[in-house]
Amino acid sequence: MTGIKLDQESEYNVARSPYMAEKIIFVDGQEGCGKTLFSCLVSAFDRVEKLTYAYEIEWICSLYHLRKIEIDAAVGMVRMLTDLTLYDTMMSREVNFRPSDLSSVFRDGNTFRYLKRLFMEGDMAVPARIKRERPILSLTVHKMLSVAQPVLEALRERAVFVEIVRHPLYMIIQQSLNNQILIRDARDFVIYFEQNNKEYPWYTAGWESLFENSNPVEKTIYYMQKIGQMVDRSKEELIERYGTKILTIPFEGFVIDPWPYMTKMEELFGSKITNTTRREMKRQNVPRKKISDGIPLAVYKRCGWEPPRPGASEENEFEIRRQFAAKTASPEAMKVLHQLCADYEERYMGRRIIKGDHYE
Repeated sequence: MTGIKLDQESEYNVARSPYMAEKIIFVDGQEGCGKTLFSCLVSAFDRVEKLTYAYEIEWICSLYHLRKIEIDAAVGMVRMLTDLTLYDTMMSREVNFRPSDLSSVFRDGNTFRYLKRLFMEGDMAVPARIKRERPILSLTVHKMLSVAQPVLEALRERAVFVEIVRHPLYMIIQQSLNNQILIRDARDFVIYFEQNNKEYPWYTAGWESLFENSNPVEKTIYYMQKIGQMVDRSKEELIERYGTKILTIPFEGFVIDPWPYMTKMEELFGSKITNTTRREMKRQNVPRKKISDGIPLAVYKRCGWEPPRPGASEENEFEIRRQFAAKTASPEAMKVLHQLCADYEERYMGRRIIKGDHYE
C-alpha cells in the first residue's frame, strides 16, 4: 500500500471564491481590555449578529505566524469559516444557548431573532435570506492584529477591525491570573509549539527563555510589551498593503464619553445605532462617571475585577494595581511596566496618571 509523504510539496492551491459574508467585524485586543463590553455593543448595532468567539481563525493565524501552514491554506480556511459561521448563525445552528455565557443569545440585545430562527426554514433557504437581510458577522478575537495577514489576505475590504486598548494596569490582574492558571493547562485553547522538550504558547516565539524564567506577573508585563510591539508593526504593514480599516478605541476615553466613537463605528460598519444599541449601552453602564465603574458579572469577578473603593480617586485605583504588580515583579520588569504605562498615557489619555518617580 502506497502512503502519502507528509512533507511533500502539494501541486494544488486551496481556493474558495464565492462568499456569503459581505462584512465581518473583528473586535480585537488583549485579555482584560474590555472586549466583551464592546462586543456586546457592536452586536447591538443594526444588522450586526451576536458576538461569536473565532477560536479557529485565531489558530489559523497563529499557525501561519509559526510558518506551519501555507498562506493559500490559511486564506481558504478563513473564507470557509467566516461563511460557515454566518450560515449556521442564520438558522441558529451552532449558536450558544447557555444562559450564563457571555456569548449566549440570552445576553444579546436581540435574543428573539435566534429563537425565531430555530423554527425557520434552513439550509437552501439561508443564502437568499442572507442576501435579503444583509447581516454583519461579529467575531471576537484575541490579539489577532499581531498576526492578521491571513485574515486580510482572505477578506480584504470585507474585514473591519475594532481594536480595544486599555491602560496596562487595568489588564495586569486578569492576565496574571491567566498566566498562573492556564499556561500548559488543558483549558488553554491556544496554539503551542515545542522547544527543548517544553511547550510554549505561540506568542512567546523568540522570547521563550524570558517567558520561562518569569513569574506570572512578569510574564504578563513582557507579554503586554511584546504583543504591543507586534501589533504596532503589523498594523502599519496591514494598512499599507490592504488599506485595512481599523478603529482603535481606548477603553478609558470610551466609557466616559462614548458618543464620538459610536458615531465612528456607525460609519465603519455601514450600520445604525438603534434603541437596542442604547439599551445595551445602559446595561453596560456606559457612559459612566468613573473608569472602574464596571458591571459586577461573576465572570469579571473571577478574572480579578473588583468594584471601585468608596471614595477612591482614579489615581488611587491605578496605584492599587501598580502595587499589585510591584509585590512580585522584578525591578527590571517594573521598569518595563512603568514605560508601558507612560507610553499609553501619553498616546491615549493625554496625561500622567501615576506621578512621581515611578517612571524613572
